[in-house]
Amino acid sequence: MRKLILTAAILGFAASSAFSAVTIRYYNKDSKGHTFKVKMDGSSKEVTFDGSKTSSVTIQGGGTECIIMTECGEVKVKDAAHIEIKDGCIKIS
Repeated sequence: MRKLILTAAILGFAASSAFSAVTIRYYNKDSKGHTFKVKMDGSSKEVTFDGSKTSSVTIQGGGTECIIMTECGEVKVKDAAHIEIKDGCIKIS
């Protein structure tokens, strides 16, 4: 019985690690949307933030933080972060 419980716990942990993601709550003050490149665990992705909107985006990957590349520089963002976009720049709020 103990082996069964231990095996289930290990599998559950492995599954949760495999399906990690970063969810970001954002407010885009710009009237236009922005698409930024994102680095997460060595992989490159893109994320789009719609214009004049408050919403959330989820970036699928194997970690709980990512780096978003903007024209204003790189921004390190963790899961459940709240950000504000103005003039194409990201500020963590």
